[in-house]
Amino acid sequence: MDSSVSTNRSPLRSAAAARRSSSGRSALPNRVAASGCGGAQFGKAQRFGAVRIATARAHSANAGKSVTEERQPTVADTKMPLKYSSGKASPLGVSQVGSGLNFAIFSQHASAVTLCIKLPTRGIQDEENAEIVEFALDCQENKTGDVWHVSVEGLPTSGVLYGYRVNGPQGWEQGHRFDSSILLLDPYAKLVSGRNYFGVDSDKPSQPFGTYDFDSSPFDWGVDYQLPNLPETDLVVYEMNVRAYTADESSGLDPAVRGSYLGFIDKIPHLLELGVNAVELLPVFEFDELEFKRYPNPRDHMVNTWGYSTINFFAPMTRYASAGGGPIAASRELKQMVKALHNAGIEVILDVVYNHTNEADDANPYVTSFRGIDNKVYYIVDPNNNAQLLNFSGCGNTLNCNHPVVMELILDSLRHWVQEYHIDGFRFDLASVLCRGPDGCPLDAPPLIREIAKDSVLSRCKIIAEPWDCGGLYLVGRFPNWDRWAEWNGKYRDDMRRFIKGEPGMKGVLATRVSGSADLYQVNKRKPYHGVNFIIAHDGFTLCDLVSYNLKHNDANGESGRDGCNDNFSWNCGVEGETNDLNVLALRSRQMKNFHVALMISQGTPMMLMGDEYGHTRYGNNNSYGHDTCINNFQWGQLKERRNGHFRFFSEMIKFRQNNPILKRDRFLNKNDVTWHENCWDNMESKFLAFTIHDENSGGDIYVAFNAHDYFVDAVIPPAPHLKRWNRVVDTNLESPNDIVPEGAPFTGSGYRIAPYSSILLKATP
Repeated sequence: MDSSVSTNRSPLRSAAAARRSSSGRSALPNRVAASGCGGAQFGKAQRFGAVRIATARAHSANAGKSVTEERQPTVADTKMPLKYSSGKASPLGVSQVGSGLNFAIFSQHASAVTLCIKLPTRGIQDEENAEIVEFALDCQENKTGDVWHVSVEGLPTSGVLYGYRVNGPQGWEQGHRFDSSILLLDPYAKLVSGRNYFGVDSDKPSQPFGTYDFDSSPFDWGVDYQLPNLPETDLVVYEMNVRAYTADESSGLDPAVRGSYLGFIDKIPHLLELGVNAVELLPVFEFDELEFKRYPNPRDHMVNTWGYSTINFFAPMTRYASAGGGPIAASRELKQMVKALHNAGIEVILDVVYNHTNEADDANPYVTSFRGIDNKVYYIVDPNNNAQLLNFSGCGNTLNCNHPVVMELILDSLRHWVQEYHIDGFRFDLASVLCRGPDGCPLDAPPLIREIAKDSVLSRCKIIAEPWDCGGLYLVGRFPNWDRWAEWNGKYRDDMRRFIKGEPGMKGVLATRVSGSADLYQVNKRKPYHGVNFIIAHDGFTLCDLVSYNLKHNDANGESGRDGCNDNFSWNCGVEGETNDLNVLALRSRQMKNFHVALMISQGTPMMLMGDEYGHTRYGNNNSYGHDTCINNFQWGQLKERRNGHFRFFSEMIKFRQNNPILKRDRFLNKNDVTWHENCWDNMESKFLAFTIHDENSGGDIYVAFNAHDYFVDAVIPPAPHLKRWNRVVDTNLESPNDIVPEGAPFTGSGYRIAPYSSILLKATP
């Protein structure tokens, strides 16, 4: 979660300017029906007569101009005879009904809703100035409950852009933020059209429109296609960013596919070679990567490359399509990517952001959808403070997740990704927000969390919580789970970092963490795999930087170093940052391997970060959300240089875990499963831990020892099981290829001299 993302000023023009026509008279049009209630009602199946024809508004930080005119549409204007009828309230969004298309949108507090359709371009070069036809809905004929709806005949069944204007009470103190001058994105739009090329700056931010595609044939998943359906015990998760994986020139891909879903497919062999079997993708929901550029600010030089700023919960990120292909291509290519990953036996987990949206705060609002449709329903507001948006996300607003309408939106979104895109699981960003009620207070049994756990469509999915939020609700080990929810184990991360770098008093905690954190998860029917163990994630230091920097170096972010976490539990191994000191570099290499060994031998679900397999550096930046550069982008040249050393170690260690079931049990360890070779648990100065994990079936025991002292430790090695002998698999103090020997190097003797800041692993074999 990018907790540093602050709010941004809206580029939208004033309502007064929006209501003036080019001639200076009122632009409220002669419509088929008056806006809202009390006007003429729609007649069923009539052709539109006088409708509002408006040019698309200019959006920019200096925006203000809008040209609107009233006139009769002609065949040349519309290219089609449009007919309308009242439509139906379900489903929300756009759907095919009879010979028309049904548009339905929820707004409890609106007094007027206008459907705006952007007609297909007819030789117009400037798409921004293409005409918009507006259909005012009538609250008697086109409203059922709190849903506004209309059916339109005569529209193409693909490629039409649409949005809404919504008006209602102007009482800010009541929680309303209605402004009928703003064209709003349908929350249920399955595709979003805006810019087509990632990060291409211009003087006008793009207006997001909903769109649809009922023309394309169903995606061909293939006759032999099947879901991986991996047991949770087997998962090795690789957290990554779709764009950053192949955006760099070193990927060797054609520029048209770099950073795209299709580019990702080309690099699946790397994931197989590494040995991971699940990818956790940073957000692929539609987001605005240029949001920092809406107005002058200290961050306007950056591009939001992580994507934690959702515009829409149903549409795939359009600008991840290859060659600027647009929203329909993005949908198809994402499915191609998922299919290719599944055919390789790799599951796809999406990092989803339901705790807030892109619409910022009340000081610098950016209205694109929810806020203008029904702010009081979609967001948590403070009734005691002028109904200001409450901010438990750190990003200016908090989605009202346990409101019945918002809860259903989230569930519909999740089901859509499972049914339409065959997604295997979800990691919920700042999931503690999802545990808050409409007043922001924590709930003991949050309805949304329960419904996700019990939903039949989601029953096959992995569901993972980031069990904290920016309002201080820290639920690691206490997340309401219904025996289904897994959690990012933040305590594992912190405790492992502190032990490996040599802090005193951490030995007993380390034993608890490598055993599966029973202190956190051994309750009811929870299993060790419900704890997702990680040392590194997208926010924070990379693994290389964790052993190279004592302090964060975030000046490039433009916030004078105020952003990013200060408690990193990192150690630079003697020199801050880049160095040519061979001793320091050797120590850093050992430490990275020590972390990886610990992660792969721990009970629970391991997760690693993209790039750590070759030692990616962000040069000490621990909050790199805004850099579409080598800071975040996978460096394929560095991978090639380190393939036979660092990468080989990481890959072989993952495969060792996969080949040894005793490292990934589906139950917590008992006294017969592990022997601790310790007699000084209470010695706060002891930084050495050794233990044997027993294989009751075949005697294939595994001995592991970690030495976080700055001196050698002579460890007494226990006898191997009957008819077995110890083989050395890992010694992180040795040079490659001896640092890991998958088949094992014969070991004799009763002792092993373990080097400072190193670890060893022995395997009992016949």
